[in-house]
Amino acid sequence: MLFFFGNVWSQDSSEVQDSVQSKQINIVYGANFTKDEEQFPGAFIFSKDDRQVQFEHEGADLWCDIAIHYQKENRLKAIGNIRLQQGDSVLLTSGKIDYDGQTKLAKAWENVVLENKQENQETTLRTDTLYFDREKQESYYDSFGTVVDSANTLTSEIGRYFLELKKYQFLDSVHIDNPQYIMDSERLDYYETSKNAYMYGPSTITGEEYKIYCERGFYDTKIESGYGIKNTRIDYNNRIIEGDSVFFDKATEFASATNNIKVTDTVNNGVIRAHYAEVFKARDSVFATKRAVYISLMEQDSLYVHGDTLMVTGKPENRISRAFRNARFYKTDMSGKCDSIHTEERTGLTQLIRDPIIWNGENQMTGDSIHLISDLQTEKLDSLKVLNNAFIISLDSISMEGYNQAKGKDLFGQFEDNELKIIDLVKNTEVIYYMYNDDDELLGIDKTICSAIRMTLVNSDVEDLTFFVNPDGDIFPEKDLPKESRKLKGFIWRGDERIMTKDDIFDEDDNNIQLVTIQGIDNPIDIDAEAENRTKNAGDPVNEIPPDPNGQAPEPNTRPKVQKVRVN
Repeated sequence: MLFFFGNVWSQDSSEVQDSVQSKQINIVYGANFTKDEEQFPGAFIFSKDDRQVQFEHEGADLWCDIAIHYQKENRLKAIGNIRLQQGDSVLLTSGKIDYDGQTKLAKAWENVVLENKQENQETTLRTDTLYFDREKQESYYDSFGTVVDSANTLTSEIGRYFLELKKYQFLDSVHIDNPQYIMDSERLDYYETSKNAYMYGPSTITGEEYKIYCERGFYDTKIESGYGIKNTRIDYNNRIIEGDSVFFDKATEFASATNNIKVTDTVNNGVIRAHYAEVFKARDSVFATKRAVYISLMEQDSLYVHGDTLMVTGKPENRISRAFRNARFYKTDMSGKCDSIHTEERTGLTQLIRDPIIWNGENQMTGDSIHLISDLQTEKLDSLKVLNNAFIISLDSISMEGYNQAKGKDLFGQFEDNELKIIDLVKNTEVIYYMYNDDDELLGIDKTICSAIRMTLVNSDVEDLTFFVNPDGDIFPEKDLPKESRKLKGFIWRGDERIMTKDDIFDEDDNNIQLVTIQGIDNPIDIDAEAENRTKNAGDPVNEIPPDPNGQAPEPNTRPKVQKVRVN
């Protein structure tokens, strides 16, 4: 039998003969030889006896129960308990297989298993139908498959395996099952050696203490570390982290984000926006910089706090927020600035430190330090303290020339429904106040010294002044009080610095920040890029075309067309 098959196709040219024979499918063992010209014209049929039928072709051996060998066409149909062994590492088993010796293309179906054992690593692919290109060392399935390696179990509707690259390309309903997490994706590339996954479509990774979503990203499945660079979101330790690029590492309990960042505190109803941020789970802290702002919702009125650097640390009930260097804040009825702002959740105390100033309505207040205290139950503003060198100034709203002023050692204010209602100035107090009648005619300028002053406000305007303990002063006609006497010692008007909108908390440097260029993952291969060009090559003997080496899809007329996945 070996002699017959070795000489049946003798050629006039020995060079041509060697070339043809090198491509020939060679039978190694064949028993129960027969032919059936009606059903299998031109084919030699072999079936096993105590040994399986065996063929060899260019470094691969195939065993089966029944073989239908089309020698002239150099192709083979095999049936029953098939084993296709390529070298020492690749083993394919199935119920049936069609194999073309000219193109080295194979179609295997019925309980297909492809095993690859290399460098102490083993990967097993199971599917119903598998297309295998031995020339390009690629395999392809489009009828659901399961891949199992030492770390993960991966399933998808469509998959391609690049043997030399040790890379899988999964499409449509991709799922990774790991003891520590699960991953779902529309498109994913997976490298069996490194266990790294590259995601090119909507993807979700759900761990015990985190959840990651992205539409393009990288993930090291062994150590649970990776990043996303398109529409990325991480739900992590009562915080939601979003940004152009977001990094996560489970081992160090760390996450960071770059460009257009949003960090949401789901417990304390706060949001940080910035262009760089870091989250430390063990310390329950967030660090943010580059146009950083903390936004807190207070009774339907958002509070915006900005600093060159923001830090939020501690558990929710003991959380401390800090804004360092060039700190500013804004809400609709109050704004302010200083060097740094320190807020403690447990006490409800916010401290404005170093050269603080706040504006409440038209009132400018300054002092050595300023404290705002919130009610812990209602979370509304409760009181205000201006400690040492307290000074309050407002522009006279009628003349638009003079300034109402009051000063003392300390200032204490009381809020009702987040609106400042009462101001008490104590110790060495002085006042200059423009007094009008109901017709807005100036009655005079009150200039008084006393031990304490109470100011009652309505809509941030002074409605009533009360002097305590031996007030000494008078109401001067405007003509009798020189302009140089209309300002208290220490008067500094800073109206041009007033923060009028939430955008005013940022200065020119904040607004001119140059964002870094996000790099990391190139566009994925378009698996349909050459589909139309391939249609004219249809019609091979087994009527199935395996995948292209660069990941292109099979012909539309031979397989279901793969839906395109494009990422901009």
